Amino acid sequence: MADAPLPERPSKLRKVDSAVSEPSPSPPPALPDDFEELLQAPAQVPPHSPATAAFRPQVEKFTKYVVVSGGVCSSLGKGVATSSIGALLRGHGFRVTAIKLDPYINVDAGLMSPYEHGEVYVLDDGGETDLDLGNYERMMFLSLGRDNNLTTGKIYEHVIKKERRGEYLGKTVQVVPHITGAIIEWINDAAQNATDGSSLRPQICMIELGGTIGDIESMPFIEALRQLKFSMPENSLAWCHCSYIPNMSGQKTKPTQHSVKTLLGLGVQPDIIICRSPDPVEEMTRKKIANQCNIQVNRIISAHDVKNLFHVPGLLAQQHITILLNNLLDLDGQTRTPPEPDTTLRTLADWKRFAKQVDEAADAKPVVIAFVGKYNKGGDDAYQSVIAALHHAAVAVKRRLQIEWIDATHLEKNDCEDEAAPNRRRDAEALLQAADGIFVPGGFGDRGVEGKTKAASFARAWKKPYLGVCLGMQVAVIAFARDVLGLPGATSEEFDKDQKSKDHVIMYMPEIAKDTMGANMRLGSRWVEFKSSDSLGSGLYGGASRIMERHRHRYEFNVDYKERMEAKGLIFSGQDESKARMDVVELPISEHPFYLAVQFHPEYKSRPGMPSPPFFGFVAAASNPGGVKEMVTDCRRKGPITHWTPFQI
Repeated sequence: MADAPLPERPSKLRKVDSAVSEPSPSPPPALPDDFEELLQAPAQVPPHSPATAAFRPQVEKFTKYVVVSGGVCSSLGKGVATSSIGALLRGHGFRVTAIKLDPYINVDAGLMSPYEHGEVYVLDDGGETDLDLGNYERMMFLSLGRDNNLTTGKIYEHVIKKERRGEYLGKTVQVVPHITGAIIEWINDAAQNATDGSSLRPQICMIELGGTIGDIESMPFIEALRQLKFSMPENSLAWCHCSYIPNMSGQKTKPTQHSVKTLLGLGVQPDIIICRSPDPVEEMTRKKIANQCNIQVNRIISAHDVKNLFHVPGLLAQQHITILLNNLLDLDGQTRTPPEPDTTLRTLADWKRFAKQVDEAADAKPVVIAFVGKYNKGGDDAYQSVIAALHHAAVAVKRRLQIEWIDATHLEKNDCEDEAAPNRRRDAEALLQAADGIFVPGGFGDRGVEGKTKAASFARAWKKPYLGVCLGMQVAVIAFARDVLGLPGATSEEFDKDQKSKDHVIMYMPEIAKDTMGANMRLGSRWVEFKSSDSLGSGLYGGASRIMERHRHRYEFNVDYKERMEAKGLIFSGQDESKARMDVVELPISEHPFYLAVQFHPEYKSRPGMPSPPFFGFVAAASNPGGVKEMVTDCRRKGPITHWTPFQI
């Protein structure tokens, strides 16, 4: 889309919902199109005084809700729409949060296959959730909790436990009202939790309903949301429905008509329809949808293809979606407080500027990253946060990210390989050799591990920039033990179930139970302490002495091998607070341009315009291996960022 200036808004917006024949009260003033206008507006917060907390007027009555559903087909971009609307509302000074409703029966996403469901996104509190929560955190700059992802399995488990405790007093427990009531209660509770770094209750809660309207499994959630709307005062909930407009000899509206009809049959009239299509939705198409779906024309939003997803907030703002939500939710009853200056993208101008930077990076010189994964066939969703972190870093160094996907198994040699295996292995090694940097992500199981270990070994021998995450750190340590310590049998307990090796340089964490799988790992945010501020790891984080990053692993480095590896030059620069667990390993810059591996998952906290430090350092080194020292010095000069060093002064 073109970044044309937005049309000037009138100070008052005409009500489009009231009957023409009846006079209507004055509508609430339109929200300013950009946050700078809000900063110039008269302050709505009473001046501070010793009695402010006791006597401040209670203007914030309750949390408002914006529901986003989808029809016709899956993968319409409901998560992007939810995140972009939330980002715009946050830019207007509202405190926002988000909840994802997933109809599947799994309790959480922790045991779901990356091939089928995409990555597992880990939150600060250790919640293993749907990847859409990553979209919310990145676009709305939030830190969500496990209660912000509600699944059918989670709600049924909750209700059944209550029934077993006798809390229903002998009543017959049914989908309506008990399941739907539990969903409403859960949403109300989760919507009150501050997720923006403040201690204040959110004013607006974005709710994405997973699945497609018409699916059997999502019906309890739809009924619960319908009940929620009518249990609250008017102007408390707005419903946005995403649909698809195919272009077959012209734009077709029938799929959207039937999708909305299904929603109406479930008792819900959508307030806004967001139309996904390759091209802008034509005026005649809008009018036809409006006429057939019982909705005003100006509430039909075109969500057509754009160069990159960071244009979406501007695309929605161009069509006045915040003004529509202001009218639907009467948002003038909420206090809008200009936030303190920070490093996040907040205003519409911020999003436009970043979208332009992404466009410019797409036309720049490429930086080629060899991505040695084992879930490559799962598509981008299997590594969504990693790809986002690499992309954030590439934009920051003004390079076009080019990923060379290498299946880790193609680097392996075994006795049962087919005739084509040598050619696949040769081609994979050639891609590694030609790449600017080698990245090895996390994963579970022994498939492809030998290939990942070879990649870590090649990167060290070829002095090619390397970043390993989670399993990527473990294979880096295994490769070092084999190549430098002369321990050919070095491996991990995870891959040696028969205990054939005597050198388990990676061991099972002693406090983790072995008789269960779900949520049975070292999960969530943990402190990582740097042994020296002169280390590469500390330097990338602005010289911080300790940072907080998210973990997800069952295995850890065996410290019995620590002294031997340090004597051979491997630096264990980061550890946990007990100093018993190694979280960061690196090689000196004097010996290798950039060789860094971390046990945690830094990709989960990467944000647009604020790339994860390990990913930024890696991509910067891959773009300019000779400038690593200067890059690290510059990071130290800028100092730590509170996103990674919370509660630090």
